[in-house]
Amino acid sequence: MVTRREFLDTLAVGAAGLAVSSTAKSYAQIVGANDRLNFAVIGLNSRAYAHLSSLKANKAEARIAYVCDVESNILAKFAGKAEEAMGEKPTAVKDFREVLAKKDVDAITIATPDHWHAPMAILGLEAGKNVYVEKPCSHNPGEGALLVKAQQKYGKLVQMGTQQRSSAHTIEIVDKIHNGLIGRAYYAKAWYSNTRKSIGYGKPAPVPATLDWDLWQGPAPRQQYRDNVQPYNWHWFRVWGTGETLNNGTHEIDVCRWALGVDYPQRVTAAGGRYAYKDDWQFYDTLTTSLDYEDKLISWECKCCNNMLFYGRDRGSAIMGETGSVVVDRGGYEVYDLKGKKVDEKKAAAQESSADLVGADSMTDAHFANFIAGIKKGEKLNAPIAVGNVSVTSMQLANIAWFVNRELKTDPKDAHILNDAEAMKYWDREYEKGWAPHL
Repeated sequence: MVTRREFLDTLAVGAAGLAVSSTAKSYAQIVGANDRLNFAVIGLNSRAYAHLSSLKANKAEARIAYVCDVESNILAKFAGKAEEAMGEKPTAVKDFREVLAKKDVDAITIATPDHWHAPMAILGLEAGKNVYVEKPCSHNPGEGALLVKAQQKYGKLVQMGTQQRSSAHTIEIVDKIHNGLIGRAYYAKAWYSNTRKSIGYGKPAPVPATLDWDLWQGPAPRQQYRDNVQPYNWHWFRVWGTGETLNNGTHEIDVCRWALGVDYPQRVTAAGGRYAYKDDWQFYDTLTTSLDYEDKLISWECKCCNNMLFYGRDRGSAIMGETGSVVVDRGGYEVYDLKGKKVDEKKAAAQESSADLVGADSMTDAHFANFIAGIKKGEKLNAPIAVGNVSVTSMQLANIAWFVNRELKTDPKDAHILNDAEAMKYWDREYEKGWAPHL
């Protein structure tokens, strides 16, 4: 396909024959690119299909020009699905650095493993791209702080994939809470339940011919390939993943912070373990954590190997105040009085299960629409990185509290851990030589 830049350059030298020789469809794509944003989708397993679905929903404003993944079979499959969905064939690329070098790319979306999120986003900003990055926006708090600074330095937009920030019913109920629906809101409980199975004990194995294992690892210290890591179980290894706290807890904690109007906590506790199975899983399957503020509290409970529901939901947030409570999730909200009697409710059009690893939905469509409008029209982002990073860092502090097995006292201005040098070592990480993110 002829790029927009190539087309304009050709026009400049008067080579009008190009337009004549092109098919009507390709010509329409070239001209349409002047009005639509060129996206590159990077990291093409599971969640990337939600990016595809939402870009399709917003195809009047955006097109997928490039798709990128280090695993050739995953890349080929997604490229085919993207062509089918968008009506245009994207350019398939293995190395994301090739994408960043393309002048016609307006925005990148990042759905890679967690250890890539912040380093890739920072490189994207440096290359002049707007960035949509899935949660968590970083692997550790130091990266998140650096990403916020990078966005401020380069001036491009960064939207974090906490899509409930663009949910119409959630925006509505949070606004009602802020306007006194349940009096002063002071406590929020969030939870996540699932029936994840054991990942077993992996064995060293030859790297599949389809996978560039070195590029997959990128900024992470090098590990021998094992047969129980890719394409999903990396979540449960600390060198690449961040556990269920950041994998799913970020979403509901973000809603809780939003509803209570709080930023960084001043005290963090976490207790739990790997109880359901014995295997290579390096995080907890069961965890209770609390974020304590001066006069408010948020708690989050993880049961990712037992799907016992709270309030009839496998995930959600309960916001409690002086005169009542609100339970809100991706399917709607309910309002209760002080005695627990339901007094109001609103249901969204569709429900979503915590077992769904893709999560394509109208909220994500709206979140992408907001990101696109931010780039094209200056619309205020619903989840700008400076806001999203607060939720991510808060939950990373919960992980650190679990790592060191004690309460953390933290500075509510910047989330730094106070008077605990051992815990503060987890603020950053070790990087593979040459891959450390920097400004």
